[in-house]
Amino acid sequence: MLSEIIKDKKILNLALTHKSLINENHLKTYMSNERLEFLGDAVLELATTEFLFQQLPQENEGKMTALRSALVKTTSLAQIAQEIGLNKMILISKGEEMTGGRKNISILANTFEAFLGAIYLDRGMKEVKKFLKQHLFTKLEIIDSQKLYKDAKSEFQEIVQAKGVPTPIYEVISEKGPDHDKEFTIQVKVGDKIAGKGVGKSKQQAQQNAASNALLNFLTNY
Repeated sequence: MLSEIIKDKKILNLALTHKSLINENHLKTYMSNERLEFLGDAVLELATTEFLFQQLPQENEGKMTALRSALVKTTSLAQIAQEIGLNKMILISKGEEMTGGRKNISILANTFEAFLGAIYLDRGMKEVKKFLKQHLFTKLEIIDSQKLYKDAKSEFQEIVQAKGVPTPIYEVISEKGPDHDKEFTIQVKVGDKIAGKGVGKSKQQAQQNAASNALLNFLTNY
């Protein structure tokens, strides 16, 4: 169980505490998981970089950078968060709960990073690498073999055309935040089926993330 990975329960609870819970209950003496998310993001990048450096001794910097981006993108982290059950453990506000916060891709990815930060503080980098090797790095083979690290929209378009199914259509599901700090959530549909979703600071980035997610789903289901 995930609760057994981190021995210090205070750190675990902090990693799972979304800022909405603090804001809704005006808990001025409590903290959200944002600082742990900041730490976890750095730990994730370092661990992934080291893994790729050791795993792919013949690859150049450009491809390793592309592979790293594909591995740690928001949709990928959110998917893993759901797979390991983090979505059920997040401490969120009633309001966020009612609006589907436990399925929010951004919240899931951020919580995953906070959880990594908590593992790092509680158990050290060795345990972080062990955890990522089990839950994240296993995805490298399909990302590399299917070239999912390339321009996802173009790659998805080519595969869809080769299958002879309808052209992908990208739709904005939500748009949050002030003008200088927008967050877009976009879904891509093939016919009447939702093939994938993505989040990004721009529509272009969200579309790329949606296409990356769709590639994984499409290769599995079609």
